[in-house]
Amino acid sequence: MAQFLYRIGRSAYKNKWRFLAAWLLILIGVGVAASTLSKPTAQSFDIPGLESVETQKALKEKFPVEDGADQLTAPVGTLVIQAPEGQTLAQGEAAQNVDKLVGALKELDFLVNKDALVSPVLAGEGLKAQLTQAKAAQGIPQEQIDADVAALSPLSKDGRTGTISVTFDAKTASDVSEEDKTAFEQAVKDNAGNLKYGWSGNSFRSQSIGGAAELIGIIVAAVVLTITFGSFIAAGLPLITAVIGVGTGLGIVFAATAFTDTINSTTPTLASMIGLAVGIDYALFIVSRFRNELINHVQGSNLEPKELAEKLKTLPLSTRAHLAGLAVGKAGSAVVFAGLTVLIALAALAIINIPFLTAMALAAAGTVAIAVLVAITLLPAILGLVGTKVFAGRVPGIKAPDPEQEKPTMGSRWVGVIRKHPVIWMLSSVIVLALLAIPATNLRLAMPSDGSSAQGTPNRTAYEMVDEAFGPGRNAPMIALVDYADVKDQDKAEVLNKAVAVLQSVEGVENAQLMKTNGKPEDPAQSLGDAAQVFITPTYGATDEHAADVLADLRSQEAQFHEKTGAQYSITGTTPIYEDISQRLSDVLIPYIAIVLALAVVLLMVVFRSFWVPLIAALGFALSVAATFGVTVALWQEGFAGIISDPQPLISFLPIMLIGIVFGLAMDYQVFLVTRMREGWAHGQAASDATTYGFKHGARVVTAAALIMMSVFSAFILMDEPFIKVMGFALAAAVFFDAFIIRMTFIPATMFLLGERAWKIPAWFDKILPHVDVEGESLTTSPTSDTTVSKTLAAETSGTAQPASTMSVEEK
Repeated sequence: MAQFLYRIGRSAYKNKWRFLAAWLLILIGVGVAASTLSKPTAQSFDIPGLESVETQKALKEKFPVEDGADQLTAPVGTLVIQAPEGQTLAQGEAAQNVDKLVGALKELDFLVNKDALVSPVLAGEGLKAQLTQAKAAQGIPQEQIDADVAALSPLSKDGRTGTISVTFDAKTASDVSEEDKTAFEQAVKDNAGNLKYGWSGNSFRSQSIGGAAELIGIIVAAVVLTITFGSFIAAGLPLITAVIGVGTGLGIVFAATAFTDTINSTTPTLASMIGLAVGIDYALFIVSRFRNELINHVQGSNLEPKELAEKLKTLPLSTRAHLAGLAVGKAGSAVVFAGLTVLIALAALAIINIPFLTAMALAAAGTVAIAVLVAITLLPAILGLVGTKVFAGRVPGIKAPDPEQEKPTMGSRWVGVIRKHPVIWMLSSVIVLALLAIPATNLRLAMPSDGSSAQGTPNRTAYEMVDEAFGPGRNAPMIALVDYADVKDQDKAEVLNKAVAVLQSVEGVENAQLMKTNGKPEDPAQSLGDAAQVFITPTYGATDEHAADVLADLRSQEAQFHEKTGAQYSITGTTPIYEDISQRLSDVLIPYIAIVLALAVVLLMVVFRSFWVPLIAALGFALSVAATFGVTVALWQEGFAGIISDPQPLISFLPIMLIGIVFGLAMDYQVFLVTRMREGWAHGQAASDATTYGFKHGARVVTAAALIMMSVFSAFILMDEPFIKVMGFALAAAVFFDAFIIRMTFIPATMFLLGERAWKIPAWFDKILPHVDVEGESLTTSPTSDTTVSKTLAAETSGTAQPASTMSVEEK
């Protein structure tokens, strides 16, 4: 692989215009595709095979609607209004504002079902009269009638809070345009007067992504890169290539919305987050290696950026192309492997059979793949375009020393400290991370809802007003689909009443009542049909830890109900669907971790040809992930020390996405550090000396890469999207733990303790493992397989400095 990448890097440097033209065509093609094919992102989280999802499908079959929409996709929403303290919606200024607001909404052309746009006071009175008459005729006690009315009424008991249902003129919620939503919001603001208001529901879930987080991450990354290289131009190259890679990836994601409805609003944001971080880091590794190869070539270990730029001017094009090829062949090999680990870990999420999660994983994996391609093809072409000015633009006051310098670097000093007491540093790392992981035992997962939106947003305001005025259960309704097709006609009414009674008897159910049947009222023989909907209002909200218990208890009663009546029921609704998704994700979490850890061991065995190195790498990964979960739960779920003002259960798919992404990043640092250790050992150094050698050469660039990733991920904490906010924090924490505690403390400590055993492997096992030249060993012994280039380089370097690629470790 190293030889192949060498040829790509060298060719891209020498034939820069061809490579740049090819990428320009790619960018134009992706841009045209995104602008012409993109559609609004999906807003539903659907998993085939779940009981609640299958019930939702059966509900649509039993109770068909014209547009085919369901609870999760219908273009509906709820406007919640509230009178000031001491007033009601039925009197005074508040009542006048309600009438004014309703009138303004009726004038909006994009709203349909105008008959439903009425004052909550009038709607409540009409509902009460209708239900009282109908239920009294059925012999239902007045107390039960009052409870049923309260469970459905759009007006709160104190008369202060009311709800107005709105329906947009669109096929699904995803088809509601931003212009229509903006016009609706403006109409409410202009006509609400002294009313407090908020809105929620399918049509009001945000689909937009902002660029502020990415911009902040880029700014911090620019500072780190500038300190690393001491050159404005060299620092700018990784930023340019990363932005190009992310832009290409996002363009493909948006174009893909034309072919699938599984791409939701968080998918492009997650893709940009991951793509930007790895894009900068992969380019950093290659540019840093190019600088290292150049310094070795001119034997100028103490050169400052300005002097390095002057030396570069004296080198012929073929020599510079050769050095660029070496950088891509060596660091690029590690980049390809590191990117492959991220791709495999993310793509493996597809086996869980969760469509929206698969789309998120593949979108993120796609941006990583593009980042790798950009790093090994576009970056060397840009290096060729910049030419001898790549390390020009010196930053005053920053020397940016290279690890090849003879005097000790910070990395060599730190690894020297670890070498003196490896047992202490290894145990300390394990103990610290184990203690940080303890809160993870309280992990609670939930799907995103209006209740998890940012405080102060209209969605969160509406959710809180409903919760306070109507009770938590109003935000988490369920529907029981009762199927009595096999029941005799004369027994159906009794069975239906028994179903309602069974559902009502479950602890945690506030109210259960019959909503409708699919019968034909005009035909006495078919008046009840063969199915009915029972509306269930629980006592707890959707994010309450008891909500899952209520759902489980409702389902546990079904077997006995079926045995006694011959009928059956199943539960659906937004809350049951989200609970089922959370449960599915929880069930696959441990198997997925096992798969990823096993994958890590196998891949690292291939790369390092060792038993112990992969095992300690996988153990370190497990420790860093556990600590990340612990800290994230403590801060974002439990609200430790009041640091997070609005603690919430973690988004259900955050842990499994976090594991997939962190696995790839952890292997990045493992490869970039330990390959240099193995390189030293392979060239005759003692195992401990090789560990010191590899750490010295890799610590600076890994530190810079980790700081860049942390800054990029941390910037996303500023976003309003709950999943992205917490994911940004968790990824930043994971990078910190893995890079600085595991890879730069735990790993060298264990390598010192293992000594020569770290690189021992049975001969028979070594034979069956495929050989992958990640360290670029073939380039160390043979600069290039191109005879012409070899001769040219020999002529160019005759009587001058010996190329670094042909020097032994001792000569270096």
